[in-house]
Amino acid sequence: MSYGAGAYAKVSQVAMSPREAEAAVLIKAARQLQSVRDDWGNQSSALNQALVFNQKVWTILASAATETDNPLPSDVKQGMANLSAFVFHRIIDTMADPKAEKLSALISVNHHLAAGLSAR
Repeated sequence: MSYGAGAYAKVSQVAMSPREAEAAVLIKAARQLQSVRDDWGNQSSALNQALVFNQKVWTILASAATETDNPLPSDVKQGMANLSAFVFHRIIDTMADPKAEKLSALISVNHHLAAGLSAR
């Protein structure tokens, strides 16, 4: 096998589907939030960074899921819109009044959605 074909074969084996990529970024956001929550006393500067990253992730997910040309059923689109609204509200609430326990819901939502995206 030529070098180019071998390189392509390796990349094609590790390339993620869009669903897997979405799940991976949700897990990354959850890990950042978890890290802040687990070491709350030493993470004041990391809190905002983790919340902003999570907000960016959810902005992309919400935008993609609720596009008019997205083939998802309308009830799934509505569910994503509602879940996104909850996440955005929780992020703003946590920024305004930081408490470690407020991160638990965000972490849980990210993990559950990632698990759903990873399921076949």
